Amino acid sequence: MSSIIQLLPDHVANQIAAGEVVQRPASVVKELLENAVDAKATDIKLIIKDAGKSLVQVIDNGLGMSVTDARLCFERHATSKIRQAEDLFSLCTKGFRGEALASIAAIAHMEMKTKQDQEELGTHIVIEGSKFVSQEVAVLPKGTSFAVKNLFFNIPARRNFLKSDTVEFRHVMDEFQRVALAHPNIHFTFYHNGSELYNLPIAGYRQRIVGIMSGKTNEKLVPVNEDTEIINVQGFVSKPEFAKKNRGEQFFFVNDRFIKSGYLHHAVMAAYDGLLKDGCQPSYFLYLQVPPNTIDINIHPTKTEIKFDDEQALYAILRASIKHSLGQFNVSPVLDFDRDANLDTPYYYKDLEAETPTIQVDGTFNPFTDDKTNQHYSKSGSGSSSGGSNSGSGSYSGYSKRVEPAVSWESLYVGLETDTIESSPFTFENEEVTSSLFNDDEVEQANKKTYQIHKKYIVSPIKSGMIIVDQHRAHQRILYEQFLLNMTVNQASSQQLLFPLNLFYSSSEMALIEELKPSLETTGFVFDGAEADHIVISGIPVNITESEVSLVIEQLLSDLQDGIPASSYSQNDTIAKSMAKSLAVKTGSYLTEKEQDNLVNGLFACKDPNISPFQKPTFITMRVEDIDKKFAL
Repeated sequence: MSSIIQLLPDHVANQIAAGEVVQRPASVVKELLENAVDAKATDIKLIIKDAGKSLVQVIDNGLGMSVTDARLCFERHATSKIRQAEDLFSLCTKGFRGEALASIAAIAHMEMKTKQDQEELGTHIVIEGSKFVSQEVAVLPKGTSFAVKNLFFNIPARRNFLKSDTVEFRHVMDEFQRVALAHPNIHFTFYHNGSELYNLPIAGYRQRIVGIMSGKTNEKLVPVNEDTEIINVQGFVSKPEFAKKNRGEQFFFVNDRFIKSGYLHHAVMAAYDGLLKDGCQPSYFLYLQVPPNTIDINIHPTKTEIKFDDEQALYAILRASIKHSLGQFNVSPVLDFDRDANLDTPYYYKDLEAETPTIQVDGTFNPFTDDKTNQHYSKSGSGSSSGGSNSGSGSYSGYSKRVEPAVSWESLYVGLETDTIESSPFTFENEEVTSSLFNDDEVEQANKKTYQIHKKYIVSPIKSGMIIVDQHRAHQRILYEQFLLNMTVNQASSQQLLFPLNLFYSSSEMALIEELKPSLETTGFVFDGAEADHIVISGIPVNITESEVSLVIEQLLSDLQDGIPASSYSQNDTIAKSMAKSLAVKTGSYLTEKEQDNLVNGLFACKDPNISPFQKPTFITMRVEDIDKKFAL
């Protein structure tokens, strides 16, 4: 029997490996940027076209490679980071598997230019689908340049699975931000389709965070600093009042490597316990330094998850350090809740001594003198106002006015008419009061058509029994169909604002808002302009208040953080659902009788009143027979 196991050709093995390493253009950006950082570069440029589908180029001024290394770097499992298995547990660099360049070269047209500082000439290599096309000597500057063109050119099926340019660009931007935030000691520049998006000079952590997130990030940050034997924690967390609906600005870096950790995220949320509104997430940029031999980073293909030796200790330290920072900067409440900060001694009065007040006594004052003297003293003299304890009563009598005796009380009635007032010629019929079986409150309750229970459900009687409506879900259905109709027929009404709203967002959120702007305008929003870090809104839909605008947009960004649907209908449907969820009346809100009637009538005027936009039932029906069965038990 012939053997059936055989070795795969190198180009097939590289394409299989590329399935794990290269999922989208952002994966190429991540690998090339990390290689540039490992090459000890101080200036890195990222250039992309068509969200990375046509071109991804990374240029650095790092160490460069020799002719031999330039050729070997495209071989599988070729790396300069490790020599033996023990090195896997003391890694201080990014890439170490030796599969990135080989995998990228297997599915794209790749061009590399590299030169070491001590060499006069560099090396220029061109590869297409794992095949070496050319290798030449060239005059080049110090460093390395990788240009990846036509990604997935030989795997059309993989290329078809890529999302729109906007979605892919957001993934590229996420990878760039993660690397740039982790290394503020490197100058980063980012170009997309010929336009400069980022120019981040060498700076500290705070300046780098503000440079990337833009907006009013600086005033939101609270510094965190804790140094222990097992971990060093540095970074910043946001103040509770700036918490958002989405989790876009949450970054953990362990030994300058971006990671995702639900366990550490829970520690951060525990530090904010009692300070955040329901559903809100804080922003944080935390840099953790731990001994390399206490972590294992080789447990996930993308290397974004790390195994710690002592997670419980890290959890406690991280939670305590954040809680301490929030309390230190008067963000979280203190134990003395009745303390008034306005009563604290100002700093410039701290070391001053109080002056002893002087006492002046009027020795000539006599409380037993006649009224004329007292009146003369009260008009001309003021010394008693500063007199001591012996002149207290005299001071009061000196300033008091003499009351003239009242005239005879009979004179108060002189001139009053004594004629009696004639009775009115009109006669009024007394209203006959009849007894009633019910009082007024009971009659009013009997005429009501709806009732609200626990500020959550609305009960309305029908012929066969009664219906119980969930007020939150019912309002969601009503608003959803209204928004969807406005976006479909493009006839939404807007209310003009007296003063335009300026709303600040990060660069990634601004890119998402730019794509959503046409759909938002069909719902009634009017945009006056957009800058690099904020938008200007001059008109809003009629069923939205000015205070709800930021909440609606934040909820929309949160719902669309995983991507915007490609089709226009799906995009409008998503926006309508998000806005309905934000604006629907919440559980716990009191509704008047008229509001209850309008809600019930509006629900049953919808095309599909049975379910909410999120496929949840909006009401249930209880028949009289069902109620009778309950009492028959």
